[in-house]
Amino acid sequence: MAYGLSRRELDPRVRLLPGEGGRDHLSSVEGLAALSLDALSSVAYGPEAIVVVLVAAGTGALGATLPITLAIAGLLAVLVVSYRQVIAVHPDGGGAYAVAKKDLGPTVSLLAAASLVVDYVLTVAVSLAAGAASLASAFPALSGHLVAVCLGGLLLITVVNLRGIAESARVLMLPTVLFIATVLGIVVLGLFRSHPAAVVGTEQSVPVTETLGLLLVLKAFAAGCSALTGVEAIANGVPAFREPRVKRAQRTELMLGALLGLMLVGLAVLIRRDHVAPRGGVTVLAQLAAGAYGSGWAYYATNVIVALVLGLAANTSFGGLPVLMSLLARDNRLPHLFGLRAERPVYRYGVLALALLSALLLVVVQADTQRLIPLFAIGVFIGFTISQVGLVRHWARERPAGWLRRAAVNGVGAVLTAVAALVFLASKFVEGAWVVVLAVPLLMLLFTRVQHYYDAVGAELGIGLIPARPTRREQGSGLVIVPIGEVNKLTSYALTAALALGGEVVAVAVHGNPDAVRELRARWEEWDPGVRLEIIDSPHRSLVQPVVDYVQRTAESGRQIAVLIPEVEPRHRRYQILQNQRGILLATVLRARTDVVVCMLPYRLPL
Repeated sequence: MAYGLSRRELDPRVRLLPGEGGRDHLSSVEGLAALSLDALSSVAYGPEAIVVVLVAAGTGALGATLPITLAIAGLLAVLVVSYRQVIAVHPDGGGAYAVAKKDLGPTVSLLAAASLVVDYVLTVAVSLAAGAASLASAFPALSGHLVAVCLGGLLLITVVNLRGIAESARVLMLPTVLFIATVLGIVVLGLFRSHPAAVVGTEQSVPVTETLGLLLVLKAFAAGCSALTGVEAIANGVPAFREPRVKRAQRTELMLGALLGLMLVGLAVLIRRDHVAPRGGVTVLAQLAAGAYGSGWAYYATNVIVALVLGLAANTSFGGLPVLMSLLARDNRLPHLFGLRAERPVYRYGVLALALLSALLLVVVQADTQRLIPLFAIGVFIGFTISQVGLVRHWARERPAGWLRRAAVNGVGAVLTAVAALVFLASKFVEGAWVVVLAVPLLMLLFTRVQHYYDAVGAELGIGLIPARPTRREQGSGLVIVPIGEVNKLTSYALTAALALGGEVVAVAVHGNPDAVRELRARWEEWDPGVRLEIIDSPHRSLVQPVVDYVQRTAESGRQIAVLIPEVEPRHRRYQILQNQRGILLATVLRARTDVVVCMLPYRLPL
């Protein structure tokens, strides 16, 4: 039986694994729930960030909240248009990283990747911390246990995401609908009332320390732009959508922009009309909820819903960062294990890494939202700016119809986001923004060192070169199966060892890309090692299960079968984590599900 792809319509398909197939990818509405909660829930702290800055000039300065919010809504519109273009140009996901890698060169792509990693980790921490604080506002007894509340929420969302992003999207549908309805209800009922139905919180005396000038307005604008975090997540998670993925992702981006803009402007109108200033023990959104619904059960229900959705907003990072880390692993900038998928379509190592980093950060800052926000927005705006600049260069190079208009939109967006990033960095540097200034270069250094290691490994294995032919020994009656990835020295080493065992030898490769299959066949024929090559079509890029299925089918013939798995072993233990561990995983599954002989063949590196 042949497993090649020379005639794709006749080739057998690997059976779909649990969680694979269109049913378990996202529709547009599910994508809004799974990837947009970070942006939507930012209305809980974005308008408040503007108010906190403006009140330094006195309560009279709060009237500037509406024009500043309108400017932010204009920037939101620019970003939505831009990221719809990013989705079309880069349908494989990656957002700012994919744009920078293609259009701005390797150094800028490292900067984009580092800023996105920082952004995603901080998104989880900020969302959970803000959710815990909102919950404690309604139930003061929880105020002394914020870290425990955050870690409990983090554990829950991690478990849900380990089951697959589509399942988590379904879990998030109801809270998303309730949150949108609740916030829009605050806007509508609040506008209908001539004065607030109730006033909550304790009055605070805020000293006037600044005047309402250009610098204060810019600081308020930059702070309010924290409400735009998460707009890029849909572009990063395009592979999670059902076909046609590009159209569904673009539709979701448009839905996000319309809803977020409507909620931000509506809340700003209420803040300006009712002169809402910060009060002790409650958030600005809680004050607006009391003004619209009163202080009865609807007020408490609103706070609980807001707290729940703020916690669940961390799901945006769980949908985006593992995909980004898989792209970095594919580019040899992170350990290859981050590119491995479990039987469900989820990058579990990325999910677990994000959970651990977020938990550590929450414990260090004691779940204090105000200590996290200065770190939060800078990474976001670096990514925004890189995406805009990259698309400007893309349009200038490709020059499609209407490219000047598209480049102008992206250019304006780049200037606005760059100004916001610089203002936020300058105003919040001492308050903690310096951590991001330190973390981003360190991540870039990490990516570079990992890439240098893989380059050295590639040179040692002779990747891209035709190796010497393997040595054939006397044959026996058994069958030795050698899983391979490509033609290199590791493949030659493994086939030589397999031929030494005697019997028939067959090399098995798993691929889902027809172009890669054609290249592998051509290189195999050029090499001509005297060993049969069979290629299994795996359109969903699952690598372990197709080999297991092949071995199980072959073992039905009754032949004695051995599977020889080559495994790269670095000389230094510190490099062990950089290996993809796929061989160990395959060996474990084969031992659990078959009775064949499984052999691990180490290829020891001098590194």
